[in-house]
Amino acid sequence: MTQEPPAPARTAPNSALDLDALTAAVGERPDRPAAWRFVRTFARDWSARPLTGADGRTPAELDAARDRLGLPLPAALREAHQLFGMRGDLTSNQDTLLAPQDLYLDGDRGVLVFRVENQSCAYWGIRVTDLGQDDPPVVCRLDVPGPTADDWTDWLDRLSVAFVELVLSEALCADDDLMGWTDPADIPPEFGRLPLPEYPISQRPGSRWYAHDEIIIRDDHGTALLRARTEAALDRFDGEYDGI
Repeated sequence: MTQEPPAPARTAPNSALDLDALTAAVGERPDRPAAWRFVRTFARDWSARPLTGADGRTPAELDAARDRLGLPLPAALREAHQLFGMRGDLTSNQDTLLAPQDLYLDGDRGVLVFRVENQSCAYWGIRVTDLGQDDPPVVCRLDVPGPTADDWTDWLDRLSVAFVELVLSEALCADDDLMGWTDPADIPPEFGRLPLPEYPISQRPGSRWYAHDEIIIRDDHGTALLRARTEAALDRFDGEYDGI
């Protein structure tokens, strides 16, 4: 699997994001703990409340899922569920992170499915052949007529990075009063590109992330969805850029 290296992080003033953790999480040397540091900081600064010990699934729940499926669960999947698997506001505002008891095997294609689009139009999973890896690549497929064994395509090359993307994407839909849209061509130059790879890594162009002044933007090459951390930040964006 090949992909372009993540874009170098540019300064995103007052973004309220842990850019050091994000840069380490997506770097050439795998750093899963950095991904979870980023999620912790993001939950603290962009959600209703910080993460607590009550927000994760239990090891017993994950062991039961493993035993039911008869398949190993990668360390990154277990760690994410144990850290924030119970926080629907971080994982399931638009699409759904499946609970351990709902994980299932797409047996025809040999993929363990862990996330489903809200109208079952897309699915995210891990190939069975990759389940022995601690932080395996993630694949995605669209619900199209005439599915084949080859309709899963590469999404991101590490599950921990896919969970960072999941939390960011779900934040876009967490609060209607703090979200908006803009034309990708109108993203101001002050907005620095975040060091996430362009994805899906199996196609170009793909989605890219930007941030500045307590605003995050996902550019999907056709439309760009944004989320502000506060009403004041959204008002600044609307007033300065007339962007939504």
